[in-house]
Amino acid sequence: MAKVEINGKVIEAPPGQATIIEVADQAGITIPRFCYHKKLSIAANCRMCLVEVERAPKPVPACATPVSDGMKVWTRSPKALAAQKSVMEFLLINHPLDCPICDQGGECELQDVAMGYGGDISRFHEGKRVVADKDLGPLIATDMTRCIHCTRCVRFGTEVAGLPEMGATGRGENMRIGTYIEQNVTSEVSGNMIDVCPVGALTSKPYRFTARGWELRQTFAVSPHDSLGSHLSVHTRGGQVMRVVPRDAEPINETWISDRDRFSYEGLHSPARLTQPMLRTSAGGWEAVSWDVALEAVVNRLQNVMHQFGPGSVTSLVSPNATTEECYLLQRLLRGLGCHDIEHRTRQQDFRHSDKVIQYPSLGIPIAELEQQQGVMLIGCQIHSEQPVLGLRLRKAALAGTEVTAISPVGYDWHFPVLHDEVVLSGDMLSRLAGIAKAMMVNEAQDKTKIPVGAAAWLAEVHPTLNEHAIAKAWLAHERSLIVLGALAIHHPEYSQLSMVANLISQMAGAKIAVLSPGANALGAWLTGCLPHLLPGGKACASPAYPSNAAAEDKLIQQQAYVIWGLSPEDCIYAGHRLGQFVEARSVIVASAFRHPELDKVAEIYLPIAAPYETAGTFVNMAGTWQSVGAVTAPPGEAKPGWKVLRVLSNLFDIKDSDFETVEAVLSDCQKAVGELKPLLDSWDWWCPDTALVAKPQRHEKAEAGLVCVMPLPVYRTDALVRHAAALQKTQASAPPTIGMHSHTATALQLAERDSVSVQSALNEAVFPLRVDDHVPQDCIVLPSGFVETAVVLPYERVTVSLVKRGGESV
Repeated sequence: MAKVEINGKVIEAPPGQATIIEVADQAGITIPRFCYHKKLSIAANCRMCLVEVERAPKPVPACATPVSDGMKVWTRSPKALAAQKSVMEFLLINHPLDCPICDQGGECELQDVAMGYGGDISRFHEGKRVVADKDLGPLIATDMTRCIHCTRCVRFGTEVAGLPEMGATGRGENMRIGTYIEQNVTSEVSGNMIDVCPVGALTSKPYRFTARGWELRQTFAVSPHDSLGSHLSVHTRGGQVMRVVPRDAEPINETWISDRDRFSYEGLHSPARLTQPMLRTSAGGWEAVSWDVALEAVVNRLQNVMHQFGPGSVTSLVSPNATTEECYLLQRLLRGLGCHDIEHRTRQQDFRHSDKVIQYPSLGIPIAELEQQQGVMLIGCQIHSEQPVLGLRLRKAALAGTEVTAISPVGYDWHFPVLHDEVVLSGDMLSRLAGIAKAMMVNEAQDKTKIPVGAAAWLAEVHPTLNEHAIAKAWLAHERSLIVLGALAIHHPEYSQLSMVANLISQMAGAKIAVLSPGANALGAWLTGCLPHLLPGGKACASPAYPSNAAAEDKLIQQQAYVIWGLSPEDCIYAGHRLGQFVEARSVIVASAFRHPELDKVAEIYLPIAAPYETAGTFVNMAGTWQSVGAVTAPPGEAKPGWKVLRVLSNLFDIKDSDFETVEAVLSDCQKAVGELKPLLDSWDWWCPDTALVAKPQRHEKAEAGLVCVMPLPVYRTDALVRHAAALQKTQASAPPTIGMHSHTATALQLAERDSVSVQSALNEAVFPLRVDDHVPQDCIVLPSGFVETAVVLPYERVTVSLVKRGGESV
């Protein structure tokens, strides 16, 4: 270690590896800066951090000067202060004097530093520059005259996000920061540029001109949208959420958050919010009622259905974003009534392996260890859309040498280098994985003891390609590797086989398996028993609603009553089927923060429950960490936290030991029921005797009749709060649904860009504009899920496509 003296204080630091500014920060010594950021590369272009170093002929930038043994540094000497004040004067000569109207006022780094290093008068009498503002889209507002050319936004996009959307042109005071050919910024993490901007050049467009920093109260929260569990600071004024910003949590989200976490709070103010209980009238309208009347109606209707048809006639669909306490109390209530048909995996089709594997679908490793993997295989995973901040960690790993392999039914613009990018027909995903497994099996260096019994026979007719041999060879050489199953795999009709072949590969390669479950608290729902075949803690249910290995079609039996907790039709993969069932049901009870036009047609009772940030609760993230948060603000009107509603219903139904006074008491009871359940990914039982489950993988040489419909979930259509956030719904990622089709397929069908095209499924028919996209494999179409309009099609269903309009004219 080198001994460095800063302002007379001796500090030890690694020589040549640390800079003066890093050593000073660790010692609590303040050095002014603008362009330096601990997560970005060194630019040294603002020169605000000039310091005096012994024997140096002139002041040097502290951010770009490595320390060495015996170095002496002065940050507050007359020479250093003169240099810093001179730089400050140059930075301010062109800066507009608009602090009173600047959105950054009160929390601006330029203001803070100018108070310490700026002068009380200006010696600049020439005309100041004026820069036209840029339109970066609906999320980021610009006042580019305030820009001081620190290039933090440019470096964030290029280095961290992997999308070099911002850049600089010109030199000196003619330098301009902007986007390439005036395009909008489209990154899923673009809002972090607001945080890294040290001045008011980039600010939040939804938050703009609504509050000042000193008026706000900040409260800790975690992400209510994805299973990473990013740490957030929610800023409120007068009980209203004004904005959401990141909170440093190095083991989880570092210093970043996704735009979905940052801007979704707008949904809290949606006109679709439910603010009081409502009952359907005999005339078919809606009537606002008191909580006593609404809860009494819930009890009477469920009791009538169960008395007439038995407890098995009630189904509950639960949002994977519900808190752990809500999940626990809901399953406790329903199981106390004898109802076991409880499900939170509302986008999944294939459940045939549920009783064989995965009791705890986690990441399998601590989140930070993702950067230490030598290889990562993404199976049906569009990681930047599913888990944007986790994608930033994977990008860091890939740039540091991690070999990434991607196998997906649709092409994707990766933000990092991918060694093997395999875009395959959806029906060939299983055969591609089987080919890699077989290539590992025949490798001469393979340890035969790692091959499960029966695997060789099952793979006997599989003949690996040269590419599959190359992937297998690389993966057998890795000592630390991770296989990631994403949403396009979880929602696949062959998910059971995909997961088990992935497990076979992991056993032979010595890799871990990660499951990126959708929702903020899917793991909490698993642990608390929101499943038809498992009780809290992974204990088997003695009387499950149906066999745990039933296919999704087998679960779509007509029930007499439905309890829908925090879900909308867009959240269900079988939305069209479900809505049809709701029409036929005797009672549909909806507990939600939002009204929905489709549910208005079928529901009988609306119970208004709190949205995220309005209730205390616990979320279990993908690493298995339990994170409890308090309520940031009160729910609007007569809406109540969901756990309180369930507590009262449990008392009304005479469920034993349900007198919970606090959410902490619910959590304590829940944790006792869950016990010490740990991830079981290392002990998956790969082989299953069910012949339907272990059907031999086959390569699809020719497509069958029709086109396979691949349905990725857009990043801003994942849950109701996001779908009601106005700014997020104006982004390109939330554009109205279109049909994506390869140019060769479109030519074969005599279709062209912007044609109106009809999609006919087994259920229904709908019309969408055509978008020609060569990321889509041939003989496939891509149609986004998460829209009511696209609920007529099931993911990976074969559909028929026909022309409706050629451009703007009917045919």
